[in-house]
Amino acid sequence: MGTRNFLFLLGSSRADGNTETLARLAAEQLPAGTAQRWLDLRDLPLPDFEDRRHTDGHSVPTGHAATLLEATLAATDVVVASPLYWYAVSTSTKRYLDHWSGWLETPGVDFQRRMAGKTLWGVTALADDDRAVAEPLVGTLRNSARYLEMRWGGVLLGNGSKPGDVLSDTGATARAKEFFS
Repeated sequence: MGTRNFLFLLGSSRADGNTETLARLAAEQLPAGTAQRWLDLRDLPLPDFEDRRHTDGHSVPTGHAATLLEATLAATDVVVASPLYWYAVSTSTKRYLDHWSGWLETPGVDFQRRMAGKTLWGVTALADDDRAVAEPLVGTLRNSARYLEMRWGGVLLGNGSKPGDVLSDTGATARAKEFFS
C-alpha cells in the first residue's frame, strides 16, 4: 500500500476528552514515520451547509473549509474521532460531513474520484454499556465510505464519560493497540 498519511479530525466539544484519548492511543501504534495531521474541528468552525446544487452552484471553498478540504484530499486515511452525542456524530463532525456534499459539486475538485480508495475510520467514546446505541454513528461513517467508494476501516469504540475514563476500558485500550493494523 505505499506511504500512508493519516488525518485525524477531532469532533468533540471539549479538549482532551475520551474520544481523543482513544484516538491518540491508537495512533501511537502506527509505524514510526507515518504521517499524521491532527485537526480539531472546534478550531476550524464551518458555517451550516447550504445546498446550492439547484441554484448558483458551489464555489471553491475558502477559509476553514479550504483547510479541511485540502487536508481531507491529502490523506490516505481519514479518521473521524467524534464522541457519541445523542446516538450520532457530534454537530461539528456532521457539519464537516455535510460539506462533503458541496465538495462533490465543486467544479475542479473531483472530490468523489479523489476520495475513492482512501480508508475511512471512526473512533468514538460513549457513556453507555450497550454498544448498539452507537450504530447510528457507525452507519453514518460506513455509508459515507461506501458512497465515496472508500475502504471502511471500522470504528474503535470505548466507554467513558469523564475525561480519562476510557483508559479504564481495558477492552477498548487493547483494541486501540491493533486498530490501524
